[in-house]
Amino acid sequence: MPTLDCRGLACPAPVLKTRDHIERTGDATFEVRVDNDAAFQNVSRFLTGQGFSCVVTGQAPDITIVAEKTGEPTAPASDPADPTCQAPAVGRKIMVLIGADRLGRGDDDLGRGLVKNFVLTLGEIGPDLWRLVFVNSGVKLTLEGAATLEDIQALERAGVTVLVCGTCLGHFGVMDQKRVGQTTNMLDIVTSMQLADKVISI
Repeated sequence: MPTLDCRGLACPAPVLKTRDHIERTGDATFEVRVDNDAAFQNVSRFLTGQGFSCVVTGQAPDITIVAEKTGEPTAPASDPADPTCQAPAVGRKIMVLIGADRLGRGDDDLGRGLVKNFVLTLGEIGPDLWRLVFVNSGVKLTLEGAATLEDIQALERAGVTVLVCGTCLGHFGVMDQKRVGQTTNMLDIVTSMQLADKVISI
């Protein structure tokens, strides 16, 4: 069985290598080896979107994903983050990139309160709000116990795609505390920026 050894590769290389293998070989069955949970989640999600079933064995730092083609792709390879790649029924696609667990500089307590209010108010954008992306310490807003968690979950239930940087979760050691959104990688983030009509970064 063909094997892709993606251990030691930084995000988003495991997903890119997997995508390139599928495009180059057309293999219906192959395995991917990764060394961390973020890579495992990203590769598995991408494979599922491309019509593969995944059987996972092992644990970090040696996880094996056996991929077998079982159906047709549900996600365009150009947008691995979104299984449907659907735009809002009306209006534009607005992406909000949140890169910190506080808003602004000066007083940290004030900044944490401001970012909570910011997330609470995002729903006012309406159906144009398409995707929320959390990177760096912004991922802490998606964790169990975060003051912003319920508001983000409500936006996700309303149809907003929520992406949370897997590398960042791993860096802070909080992968198992994430309670909303899909673990993502830099390929998804860059592709989201390309597909969005407008990107708001804070």
